[in-house]
Amino acid sequence: MKHLTIIVPDGENNLSSIVGAYKIFTRANDYWKGLGRKQMFTIQLAGISKKVDFYEGLFSVKPHTNISAIAKTDLIIIPSLNHNYQKAVKGNKPLIEWIAAQYKNGAAVASICTGAFLLASAGLLEGKSCSTHWAMAENFRNMFPDVDLQTDRLITDEDGIYTNGGAYSFLNLMIYLVEKYYDRQTAIYCSKVFQIEMDRKSQSAFIIFTGQKQHGDEMVKEVQAYIEAHLHDKISMEELSLRFAVGRRNFDRRFIKATGNTPLEYAQRVKIESAKKALETSRKTINEVMYEVGYSDVKAFREVFRKITGMSPVEYKSRYNKEAVI
Repeated sequence: MKHLTIIVPDGENNLSSIVGAYKIFTRANDYWKGLGRKQMFTIQLAGISKKVDFYEGLFSVKPHTNISAIAKTDLIIIPSLNHNYQKAVKGNKPLIEWIAAQYKNGAAVASICTGAFLLASAGLLEGKSCSTHWAMAENFRNMFPDVDLQTDRLITDEDGIYTNGGAYSFLNLMIYLVEKYYDRQTAIYCSKVFQIEMDRKSQSAFIIFTGQKQHGDEMVKEVQAYIEAHLHDKISMEELSLRFAVGRRNFDRRFIKATGNTPLEYAQRVKIESAKKALETSRKTINEVMYEVGYSDVKAFREVFRKITGMSPVEYKSRYNKEAVI
């Protein structure tokens, strides 16, 4: 029988991802046994404290055991740390060291949402790809520049390490892991019982692009401000580099270093974010929105929109604008 450890870090963290992981794997175990098979996992909540309070003491969790009592585990699930990831990293050093040691000893590790900060602090994501909540992406890149952060992806799976995007998308990761460790039939059963959509690949449609501004390059900040102020115009990157008196190659290099995007990608994201808001809140046609954000080619607009959001402008409007007549 395998051993599953669901971590309960010290500090104000996310209770739902702990409870959700526990319930889904418990149900998978029960279903597995109902088919006449041996139980797949012994499931334990483990931490470094006997009790952890949540939401100003409204709820509390009493872990089954201390991590020191678990010599070997097969799968570790790290819950979301909410917005307190920096405090959680500082307050859970023994936990971080234990996770690193268990991974070295053969355990797989899955992080939920901002739990990726704890995982990265254990040194297990260097040179690997991962996802986390899109709202925390810029802070994550600043803290862990050697990690290949891919916030468009809902789930990453690399070398026994699993990560996922934000908030309740952890449910999709749990179904993914159930299929990985049990089988497709059990995953389908759990998806139906908990009403979780299977096989979701992306969180692109949920991303709200606010611009990457937490850097110290003043020239890049000026360029960002210019792009955002001229989102209705067609912007030539050559002309933009000339406007700021920087050679094109150096212009691109500095922009990528500061924001993680090329100037063209940044301009596209700003324009598409504006288009998304128009599609969500107005009765404007796709073409009207397209022209407003500086596109004149329907095919080009559709391709960039799908690349960034994972769906077409028509699909996006039908999903997020109830009153729209498409």
